[in-house]
Formats: sequence, structure tokens, C-alpha cells
Amino acid sequence: MHFRSFILIIFILAGFTNCTQVKKAKTITLAHGLDINHSVHKAMVKMGDVLDSISDGKMIIEVYPSQQLGTERQCIELLQIGSLDMTKVSAGVLENFAPKMKIFGLPFLFKNREHSFRVLDSAIGKELLDDGEQFWLKGLGYYDAGSRSFYTKDKPINTPDDLKGLKIRVMESVSAMNMVSSLGGSPTPISWGELYTSLQQGVVDGAENNPPSFYLSRHYEVCKYYSLDEHTVLPDVLLIGTPTWNRLSDEEQKWLQAAADYSVKYQRKLWLLAEEEALEEVIKAGVEVIKPDKKLFSDKVESMYDQFKKEKEIYRLIQEIKNTE
Repeated sequence: MHFRSFILIIFILAGFTNCTQVKKAKTITLAHGLDINHSVHKAMVKMGDVLDSISDGKMIIEVYPSQQLGTERQCIELLQIGSLDMTKVSAGVLENFAPKMKIFGLPFLFKNREHSFRVLDSAIGKELLDDGEQFWLKGLGYYDAGSRSFYTKDKPINTPDDLKGLKIRVMESVSAMNMVSSLGGSPTPISWGELYTSLQQGVVDGAENNPPSFYLSRHYEVCKYYSLDEHTVLPDVLLIGTPTWNRLSDEEQKWLQAAADYSVKYQRKLWLLAEEEALEEVIKAGVEVIKPDKKLFSDKVESMYDQFKKEKEIYRLIQEIKNTE
């Protein structure tokens, strides 16, 4: 055999072996709707690094941010049919697929941030994560999404009465719509990607979200009033579709859960810094940050709890959350 031909065959075989080794790595595709500067995206990148390390390169994660593969609702549907492996969604959107999640849409459910973490990291939080499996959605953990508050274009919100007659953007969540209605506003579901333009054009008068989302979305360029009533604590939920989860070996499932657990702790630290930065930056940009009397708002929505007395499972969870020390 000619020497050059022999060398060529060696290179081809080496390349084939290399491809085979690369193919051995199991790739998990993860899509979400947030900006790459968001703490959740950074935590997902960290999760990928951790997974690559503990699996010795046998499992990797590819992250697609900024709604590249669809809205939160669309990503959930892709998970259910096995066309996408993982996503992150707000508990508010998830309640349309896993009904028990609507408990997080109840305003003023948690006493403070520490109380919410104790609940999320307890058997109650695990029960809610596991409940989604019957709908082909397995929860791997909760990312911190802080507290949601109102921001508006033309007038500050000091009391619930200030919401009367205002169209407020909400997620596709019955709980969110009920809450805004209870406070006197007109809830208007609009996708996150369309909200900036909707605010500019006056389709809605305001919205509600946490400080980093308000800042990173640049909604502060349109809305100059931010009222920190902190009505709901809606965690972000890291999900994997059961079609994907069930294809993983026991060892691979352990690797992925360990990487997810690490990313949750990592993200919660990043979140606190992001929240501080967001408030500082929107104030610099001319936003008036208001700290209203929260009791005026909580009194208005108390009737939302009564609606769940007939739903024994949800009402049980409400009592358990309130009694968590």
C-alpha cells in the first residue's frame, strides 16, 4: 500500500473513532425564554458544567435561551411529546398543565423569602414537583424568581384603588387573572415576548413582575412607576419531560439531579445580587420605586383563599404552607 494512502486511512479511522466518542455523550436540550444575562440562564450554564464534570463527559446540556425554541407554554408541550428535553417555566404557566401548581399563584401566601425557601425545599415542594409526572412533566427543582410587583406607565400604584380601570398584563394563569381582578384591575394575558411593544402602544397600562425581569426586559424605558407590593412569590420550575427522564439510566438520572440541585443553590445566590442591581439601575433610569402598605393589598385578595375550601388537596397544602416554620 502506498504510504500516503496508508496515512490517509489512519486519519479517517481516527476521525471515525473521535466521532464515535463524541456520540457517546448524551445531549440534553434545554430551552427557556430568558435573557442570557439572567441568573437562571447563568445557573443553567453552570448546571451543564457540573453535569459534564460528574458524568466525566458522558452527559452534556445544550441551552437555548430567549424563546429560540418557543414560549414557556410551547416548551412545556414539546417536553410532553419528547421533542424537547428540559425547560424552565414560571409556576404560573405550569398551573395550566399541573393544577396543584396554582397554589403558588395565591397572593401573600409566604411570610417572606426564607419562609418560601423552607416550603420549596420541604416535602411540600417535592410533592408539587412530583405531581407533574402524571402530565409527563417531572420537576427537578425551584429557581428563585423573587416577588412580583406592579409597574405602570402613567400613574403610580399606592393602593388597590389605583388599579381600577387599568389593563394589567398577566401570564396565562387563572390565578394571576383572579388576583388582578380582585384588586380592581383588568387582567390581560399577553406573551412575554410581545409585552414591550404592547406597553409602548398602550395595549396595556402596566404589568407585574420581579425586579430583574423588569430591568432586563427594559420595560422600565416605558413604565416609570414600580410599586413593590410583592403580591406573589412564583418560583421558576426546572422541568424535564418524562419521555426523556425515563430514557435515562438510574446513574444518569442521579447525575442530572445532582447537577440541577447544585444549579438551584448557585442561582439563588446570583438572584439576590441581580435583584439589588436591578432596583439600583431602574432608579438611575428615572423610575419611581414605591413601597405601599401591603396590608391594603392582602386584605383585598383574602377571598381567593376561600375559593379553595372545596378543593381538599389544595386547601390542605395551603394550611401546611402557613404552618411551616
